Amino acid sequence: MTNAVVSLRDTLLDEFYIAVRTTHALLEKANPEVYSYQPAEGMRTFMELANHLVQIPQIDLAILQEKSESEVRELEARLSSDTVRDLKLVMEEGYHLLKSYFNSLNDEDFLTKESKAFYAEKPHTQIKWLTEIVTHAYHHRAQLFTYLKQTGHEVNMFDLY
Repeated sequence: MTNAVVSLRDTLLDEFYIAVRTTHALLEKANPEVYSYQPAEGMRTFMELANHLVQIPQIDLAILQEKSESEVRELEARLSSDTVRDLKLVMEEGYHLLKSYFNSLNDEDFLTKESKAFYAEKPHTQIKWLTEIVTHAYHHRAQLFTYLKQTGHEVNMFDLY
């Protein structure tokens, strides 16, 4: 089973790195005038969305490691940035922390160890957490792409691969 578990873990981490790499490229395309763009009331601005997206690896890692809500909010504030350069660094560093964590788990722990988020009713396995983290990043990367498209930036589907 080891080879299958390693293959699954590596595939998910590779998919996550595609989100990291393409998020970096999308951020590079953003004209600073878009930073305050908000498609509708109650939605995040471009920069708020960008911060949320790049923080996903570190914030979700903190959540799955059962950090308290106050610890997570403190981390969010510490990771917040207003430059593309720093946003990219936050996401890149977060990816490596996340990868290191998941690679440190033995097969059994990756598949069966459970942890519970401060906001959740029930715990999830580590493999479920990694899947959730990947889908979370792709969801917000799609939003970032849409914000760029809505503001007239030159983006297309090839920016997502």
